[in-house]
Amino acid sequence: MEEDFELPTGDEMMMNNGDQLDLPDEGPMLKVGEEKEIGNQGLKKKLLKEGEGWDTPDNGDEVEVHYTGTLLDGTQFDSSRDRGTPFKFTLGQGQVIKGWDLGIKTMKKGENALFTIPADLAYGSSGSPPTIPPNATLQFDVELLSWSSIKDICKDGGIFKKILVEGEKWENPKDLDEVLVRYEAQLEDGSVIARSDGVEFTVKDGHFCPALARAVKTMKMGEKVLLTVKPQYGFGEKGKPASGDESAVPPNANIQITLELVAWKTVTEVTDDKKVIKKILKEGDGYDRPNEGAVVKVKLIGKLQDGTVFFKKGQDDSELFEFKTDEEQVIDGLDRAVSTMKKGELALLTIAPEYAFGSSESQQELAVVPPNSTVCYEIELVSFDKEKESWDMNTDEKIEAAGKKKEEGNVLFKAGKYAKASKRYEKAVKYIEYDSSFSEEEKKQAKALKVACNLNNAACKLKLKDYKQAEKLCTKVLELESRNVKALYRRAQAYIQLADLDLAEFDIKKALEIDPDNRDVKLEHKTLKEKMKEYNKKEAKFYGNMFAKMSKVGSLESNKAEAKEAEPMSVDSEA
Repeated sequence: MEEDFELPTGDEMMMNNGDQLDLPDEGPMLKVGEEKEIGNQGLKKKLLKEGEGWDTPDNGDEVEVHYTGTLLDGTQFDSSRDRGTPFKFTLGQGQVIKGWDLGIKTMKKGENALFTIPADLAYGSSGSPPTIPPNATLQFDVELLSWSSIKDICKDGGIFKKILVEGEKWENPKDLDEVLVRYEAQLEDGSVIARSDGVEFTVKDGHFCPALARAVKTMKMGEKVLLTVKPQYGFGEKGKPASGDESAVPPNANIQITLELVAWKTVTEVTDDKKVIKKILKEGDGYDRPNEGAVVKVKLIGKLQDGTVFFKKGQDDSELFEFKTDEEQVIDGLDRAVSTMKKGELALLTIAPEYAFGSSESQQELAVVPPNSTVCYEIELVSFDKEKESWDMNTDEKIEAAGKKKEEGNVLFKAGKYAKASKRYEKAVKYIEYDSSFSEEEKKQAKALKVACNLNNAACKLKLKDYKQAEKLCTKVLELESRNVKALYRRAQAYIQLADLDLAEFDIKKALEIDPDNRDVKLEHKTLKEKMKEYNKKEAKFYGNMFAKMSKVGSLESNKAEAKEAEPMSVDSEA
């Protein structure tokens, strides 16, 4: 606005207006020609032209407007339109009168509105001589031309981000991702201290100064921003000496960085222990991924960390490599990783020995993989056929699939692969979980399968020391067959490990009532008796120690009391 007409700052408004009342950020929904009050301090808004979309600016955003200001009698005192230059300011920072800060927050891009602003939200009792008298209610015809979003990304004033070019989609890079950026950094006087037309780095490792990693995690693909960086996210109290192509940075210097996120490669941890890492080199299509039992076709190159190629399939028009997931046809890390991929996705896998070939040497197609080798695979998922899900099956197919999974589980259990066996039993039960549409004969078959699979799964859970789940699975069996001795026996085993000895005793006794000669149950009963005897000894010792301590404390208290009674006598004797 003109130099002889300055909208007062927030501090001036505080002097004019006393305590300010925060008003709602969003204004009322209006139709063209309607007028409504915003908040409860007399600010009114009349809609003259609707804006675009739904977004409205927020505190900290840099807005650009055209306006005309008049008194209530129509006298014009200022107009950016007459000057032909839009007015820019930062919203919510006290750079303009309070009525503007509150009113413009309710506007959309391109919207035109008439604001009637009472003196308390304008220039108060002082006015703005000579153009605005004291206690004047003002009217502003305002058009919101545009705004630039400016965000305090660390919430401490250390980095302000102004978006220059909007990005695409909605994802932001994460700590493990590798990003490609362009940037130029300047001091406040405009001197360039560093620039790059393209540098790649891992987000968590950062680059140049801490602000880059912080900012890039808030950006979208293709987004370009201007960062205003305080010393704590720049180079701090010490600054930075010149090095290579980069100029020196003085101590406690604020810097500005123009930053563009050109691209990034998503890096994920396939396993919770971070020993199978996947870096996406090319995004796949859609959302679908292979399920357990899917037949996948891939292009695959396996390498040692020194670059030695030990496996190669599907390259140069050669036959694709095909395998079935979750069938141990490939190493565990590769099996797990492919189940996270989309069709057409190209990825680089880094697989630790625990999920690769372990501590043994392995002769592969093109080279030997030494013991304890971390291996890398470049893999492209060309196609996959998912294993049929239960909802796509008729009842005969469900029962057949459940039986097949049960048998697979049995094979794995005998091989000592209890976690994988458990998954097979769980999947078998899922096929036949809902049997309302089954015939009576099919329900009998389904029940027998549920009983067998849950019992076998309970045995897996006991081996895996997941005693709570073992107990739950046995309870499910007993809901179907209340006199199932195996379920009572295995649940008792779980209860013993969970130290629920009374419940274990109940199950053991019930099992012996049903099958008095069962050798396994008898042995477990003996184990239980020993546990209970041990427990009773510990309990007796605990209470014995507790009573001894209480007796000792009581004796000490008694001695103290006697000493207190003796003290006056001692004093008297001295007197």
